[in-house]
Amino acid sequence: MKRREIEALREQVSCAAVLEQARFAIDIKESTRRAVKFRRGGEIVIVAHEGRGWFDPLSDAKGDVFGLVEHLDHVGFLEGADRVADLVGFEITEPEWQPASRDRGCNLSLVERWQARRSPWPGSSTWRYLNGERRLPPPILCEAIKAGLLREGPRGSIWAAHTDNAGVVTGWEARGPQYRGFASGGAKVLFRLGLDTALRLAVTEAAIDAMSLAAIEGLHDGTLYLSTGGGWSPATQAALRELASRPDARLVAATDANAQGDLFATRLRSLAEDAGCEWTRLRPAEEDWNETLKVREKEKGKERQEACRIRTARVKGGFARLSRPLTQPVAMPAPGKGS
Repeated sequence: MKRREIEALREQVSCAAVLEQARFAIDIKESTRRAVKFRRGGEIVIVAHEGRGWFDPLSDAKGDVFGLVEHLDHVGFLEGADRVADLVGFEITEPEWQPASRDRGCNLSLVERWQARRSPWPGSSTWRYLNGERRLPPPILCEAIKAGLLREGPRGSIWAAHTDNAGVVTGWEARGPQYRGFASGGAKVLFRLGLDTALRLAVTEAAIDAMSLAAIEGLHDGTLYLSTGGGWSPATQAALRELASRPDARLVAATDANAQGDLFATRLRSLAEDAGCEWTRLRPAEEDWNETLKVREKEKGKERQEACRIRTARVKGGFARLSRPLTQPVAMPAPGKGS
């Protein structure tokens, strides 16, 4: 096959077509226009560069459409090229995206965009989203805000900072009622809540999950709550390895209770063993830590309502007893005839 034919195939067949033909499905909730996440059971492939490139967030695998076929089908280049050729003209299913964000700060640098945003405050739209919908308690939010980790994003979304080991902001997870993504032009490293000197490293897949676990555990002083942002970049791996290599460090794989979470946990275990630190798996009761927190807060709300009902019933019972006469009237016999 000549180079011109290879280039023509690369332009005519997108990575999305290969994945759809292989029965992968788009995860709309965790996709953006620039990075479309495909799932097939526990397998994940993210398509980028307008469909011309891909990478596996759970491994180092990446490449073009030919490399994707080789990766999925375990075939050589020539056979893979024939299979790509068979997909010329294949119509992919276009996802229904949310309207594109028109952030006026798009011409600013990464640091300028971060600094241009205000921190959340009680009553702000972002605060209401985190405290009301996500059920994160005020003490946790105040701690994250004090550490400079949170910013108000567009339309009530939250920006949660990723930093390198020097504390420099490299990007941010963006989450909102109708939006999920990562900073354009940013790099995933780690979201970090807690003391940098903490030796218990609780690794989650999202900043909101990291804050949720901190709320459940009461923001344990000896724990650094971390989020990979759902990815496993070389920078993330290097940052975790540096933290885990400290004497007496303990790595906790607090990933989601699903197939993807188990795969992340396996990678974390391998990293911990290579770094020579202790390793444990901490699985949430629900699918993730935020869902676990919301269930817990709902149960606590029911308990408070029941306690309030009991107190109200007791008060009403007390008032009822006080309203009764102290002595019961004595019935006098009716006067008899001739008396």
